Amino acid sequence: MSTRSMSLSPDIYRYLLEHAVREPAVLERLRTITAGMRGAEMQVSPEQGQFMGLLVRLIGARRCIELGTYTGYSSLAMALALPADGRIVTCDVSEEWTAVARQFWREAGVEARVDLRLKPALGTLDELERTDGRGAFDFAFLDADKPNYIAYYEKLLTLVRPGGLIAADNTLFVAGASIVERDSIPARALREFNDHVHHDERVDLAMVPIGEGLTLLRIR
Repeated sequence: MSTRSMSLSPDIYRYLLEHAVREPAVLERLRTITAGMRGAEMQVSPEQGQFMGLLVRLIGARRCIELGTYTGYSSLAMALALPADGRIVTCDVSEEWTAVARQFWREAGVEARVDLRLKPALGTLDELERTDGRGAFDFAFLDADKPNYIAYYEKLLTLVRPGGLIAADNTLFVAGASIVERDSIPARALREFNDHVHHDERVDLAMVPIGEGLTLLRIR
């Protein structure tokens, strides 16, 4: 929903890009190609991709889940941060958009680390619980259809290990949206999700004003 951090003025955002973002050339090319595509507003910003890659490294993640692949920028940023034997399962329903993702995973040399599941994500999460077991993953990025955020979150709580992280995207969208957008189905779903996790004692929580808001939830 935002290709840059909405809370920053243009001058500050330009300074951030020039002095704090180290975007690999393959990610820059992917971002440029995606900018001309339908749904380009779904692309995460370069600073957010870099931040998630840093989180993956900080917690020593080896196994990640992503809900919402689009053209693969965020999955590529995380895959590049994983060790050689790391793995990211990424879920989407669009063959068109993920075909672009596959091209760039291959170009970056991380195709073997990425397991794309082209089917509704709730079904994939059920499959992962059966095949991989509870607590089998270290990190999850939630950026799929907003009305299912709570259902996704509850399943991820069983799949991500204690001490692992769930990162939920677009959680500040409701604060920056127009009056019309605030009454949209995605906005209502995001408000419900934010209320749901705010007092959830199963997790530690921080909402980071990057992109359109990224809520970090550490499993206790």
